[in-house]
Amino acid sequence: MSLSYTEASYENSLIELFCEMGYRRVYGPDIERDYYCPLYEAELEESLCRLNPSLPYEAIEEAIRKLKDLGLGDLAQKNAVFMEYLQHGVEVTYSEWGENRSALVYLVDYSNADNNSFIIANQWTYVEYSNKRPDLLVFLNGLPVVLMELKSPSREETDASEAYAQIRNYMQEIPAMFHYNAICVMSDMLTSKAGTITSGEDRYMEWKTKDGNYENTQQAGFDTFFEGMFQRKRLLDILKNFICFSDDGSTSFKILAAYHQYFAVKKAVDSTAKATCGDGKAGVFWHTQGSGKSLSMVFYAHLLQDALDSPTIVVLTDRNDLDDQLFGQFSKCRRFLRQEPVQAEDREHLVKLLEGRKANGIIFTTMQKFTESAEPLSERRNIIVMADEAHRSQYGLSERIRMTKNEDGETVAKRVVGAARLIRNALPNATFIGFTGTPVSSRDRNTEEVFGHTIDIYDMTQAVEDGATRPVYYESRVVKLNLDDTTLQLIDKEYEVMAENADPEVIARSKQMLGQMEAVLGNPNTINSLVTDILEHYEDNREYLLTGKAMIVAYSRNIALQIFHRILELRPDWTEKVAVVMTESNKDPEEWREIIGNKKHREELAKKFKDNASPLKIAIVVDMWLTGFDVPSLATMYVYKPMSGHNLMQAIARVNRVFKDKEGGLIVDYVGIAAALKKAMSDYSARDRKNYGDTDVARVAYPKFFEKLEVCRDLFHGYDYSIFRNASDLQKGKCITGAVNYLLARDKEETRTSFMKEALMLHQALSLCSSIAEEHDRMEAAFMEAVRVLLVRLENTGGKRKLSLQEINQRINELLKQSIMSDGVINLFSDAKTEFSLFDPKFLAEIAKLDSKNLALELLRKLILEQVRVYKRTNVVKSDKFSDIIKQLMNKYLNGLLTNEQVIEELLKLAKQITTEHKEGEKYGLTPEEFAFYDALTKPENVKDFYENDQLIALTRELTDTLRRNKTIDWQRRSSARAKMRTIVKRLLKIHKYPPEGMEDAVQTVMQQCELWADNIVPTSYDYYDTEEKVLNAAEEDI
Repeated sequence: MSLSYTEASYENSLIELFCEMGYRRVYGPDIERDYYCPLYEAELEESLCRLNPSLPYEAIEEAIRKLKDLGLGDLAQKNAVFMEYLQHGVEVTYSEWGENRSALVYLVDYSNADNNSFIIANQWTYVEYSNKRPDLLVFLNGLPVVLMELKSPSREETDASEAYAQIRNYMQEIPAMFHYNAICVMSDMLTSKAGTITSGEDRYMEWKTKDGNYENTQQAGFDTFFEGMFQRKRLLDILKNFICFSDDGSTSFKILAAYHQYFAVKKAVDSTAKATCGDGKAGVFWHTQGSGKSLSMVFYAHLLQDALDSPTIVVLTDRNDLDDQLFGQFSKCRRFLRQEPVQAEDREHLVKLLEGRKANGIIFTTMQKFTESAEPLSERRNIIVMADEAHRSQYGLSERIRMTKNEDGETVAKRVVGAARLIRNALPNATFIGFTGTPVSSRDRNTEEVFGHTIDIYDMTQAVEDGATRPVYYESRVVKLNLDDTTLQLIDKEYEVMAENADPEVIARSKQMLGQMEAVLGNPNTINSLVTDILEHYEDNREYLLTGKAMIVAYSRNIALQIFHRILELRPDWTEKVAVVMTESNKDPEEWREIIGNKKHREELAKKFKDNASPLKIAIVVDMWLTGFDVPSLATMYVYKPMSGHNLMQAIARVNRVFKDKEGGLIVDYVGIAAALKKAMSDYSARDRKNYGDTDVARVAYPKFFEKLEVCRDLFHGYDYSIFRNASDLQKGKCITGAVNYLLARDKEETRTSFMKEALMLHQALSLCSSIAEEHDRMEAAFMEAVRVLLVRLENTGGKRKLSLQEINQRINELLKQSIMSDGVINLFSDAKTEFSLFDPKFLAEIAKLDSKNLALELLRKLILEQVRVYKRTNVVKSDKFSDIIKQLMNKYLNGLLTNEQVIEELLKLAKQITTEHKEGEKYGLTPEEFAFYDALTKPENVKDFYENDQLIALTRELTDTLRRNKTIDWQRRSSARAKMRTIVKRLLKIHKYPPEGMEDAVQTVMQQCELWADNIVPTSYDYYDTEEKVLNAAEEDI
């Protein structure tokens, strides 16, 4: 009995947890079924009959037929069809009393959880391109809607990431199982995350609460994740209301709501329902930028349909580009929303859209389309107004008098009415809800007056902690422009104007000042200094980071074009790399129009900028793309425009999206936004102010970088790598492998573990502050990262991941290019054209020649273990034999009984022995599959004294052939079938008078090989029940 807490232990813990939540446990091998169908058909048929009692069996059969045939298309398209069936039912036609009828066959009873079948199944084998057994499956009414891949909590070399890789492998090997999948789960107990069939690993999210409370979510346990998501009623709610496809016609993404979206949307719907019967103020929904606010709005609109009996939804923004972006997101989710969103073209169109309906409809409009009118557009109560970015001053209810001049030059008093007042007048009985990515200012009374209380807060700290966003850091380079005091004072005045909430009268009074700003910031000398510094900063520090995407925010349209032209003057071959993104105007000079283009051109630029492989890397913007525009790989923003408050926070949030191993976004400031940033943060939560109130890389990332560099230096005490800085490429390569060799020494295990952790943090800190780090420090950090990467690659060797010499060389050179702009080529190994292979004499010869003996030892050990892992799946005798040899060798080495040179010599001998035995089967004309049985039969010592080798080869072939003909899926897990198969094998061995007397244990070895073979063989397509019958009949003949 094992004392460690293994993957099987964890699996059993989860089964127990699910049983406590009301699920029924099923053990796959105990169920008689078609192993080539991913559905649990018996359960499905019984459930559909129960859920649709008024429909004839013919209708149920038709629904099952449609479920089995989801039509043409790729995996995502078939899954989208299934999700439609799951959420809304399967439309069928059937004949009754001679008439054709149509009906919906419901797959789930969403109103009564107890009317559904919830099963947690393990060891559930499914066969398609290969034979696979996911760790756990949740069957809802016979449909495999949740697949879970678990990893052992007690094995250091596996984690949740490996579970993700396994899920992706399943999608290739058993894709039909994923036609019916709603949620994928990966878990190693410490980390549990959920995603969908289209989610990258970085989009799998934890579920950190059972009840929606954000407190104490830092260390959420596995039970919080599973109980939070998979309580039966909640799972039904998530399946119906919180999973959707976002499809623009060319690409399709399946989206699962994160926990903060789920609970906040539920609160918002409840608050809206109360407000419709009260004052019409549903509240404010504040979720920090980048955390999925637009999709939360989609989920909210969807859930309202049932909660409020199909209301009309008016989605309100204050800018055309925001209207377009939000409308685009809703349009992508139209199948989920069950209706086509409509964009009001003008006021008349808006009036027509509202007048022409009594319910339903999702109408997009800007507030400018609401004007003063004696008559309301609609007095219906079932209208919900969703206002995006609800904090904006334009949403005011105030009315005031403004003095202005008429056409005759006379001073007149003009009444100015706040937009919210106009909308309230037009829709007097509507309910208002505000959505915002930035907090409502404590000084802003308008927002609360229009929308009411705050419904839910999901702040920066929580979003970063959850992995929903990345932190944003700040770097000041104002000094690089050499601006004089007059200019700096002028910029300060600009911030003062913005502090007055951009009141139209204030803006009018400051036009002269704005003209001065344009002249100063647009000065050709200043533009030249700006562009020169941006190019230096970008090429030295950001060009090779992630995908190299960057954004330049210009003060004005004119300055944006000046920046564009100067970049191309300095980098004439960058015509595809840089673009200007802004709206056209009738007043634009002809030469501008060629660069700016029309709306279609801007849409094309947006596609290119979102495409990580596109050559377009740098976008120059003024106002466009600063709100609501998502490019996850964008990590750098150069700011040459004074901004403040919400506008500033929304702009910088362009770089806070999650993308692979992105450490954070970087704002490079040329106009002194630091004070405005600090002031904008004053309205954020206390912990946000504490964590992100000061994110200057000079005060945050650089000290951390230097601290980690010192730690890494200390860990290399005793190894001199000082030559790396000025060395040739060859010497650099030797220095790196020497350092790896140093850390692989048997007494350096603890040091090696610490180094890998500290060096990773060093690399992450450098990605943010490389522009202010000294070159010699960057060079040293590059050395540390090269060593870390090589160690990581060595650790990852084996199992599913093969490691090539070429890959190591390419990765090391790539990171050196990123860190120190090195154009040299470092070869850590002299011949890097082939994969590491134990069966390549050239490779073994190179390993033997390596000066770095610890590195040579580690490479050999890892590669032999990799081959042993292969044998563990295919050949029980060789697996045991070589495992024992390598264990004994390493024990002697660790106990000091063998030197490095001796253990390497022994490992090379072992490698050659493995190679020789690997080819031995070919000598006898046996396949590797057959040779594994030959090894099992010949394992007993002296067995060849009793049989000719030809006899053993004949027995091997007959045994393998008999197993092939009589195999059934999971026979080794079914006690009855297992007993019968043992009988068949024993009968065959008995005919051949095997084993010899006194060697009865040999049968046990043969049976172990049979079970191993059954676990990994890919069955051919045949009828399961017929074959099972064959096995039983064959066995019975012997009884």
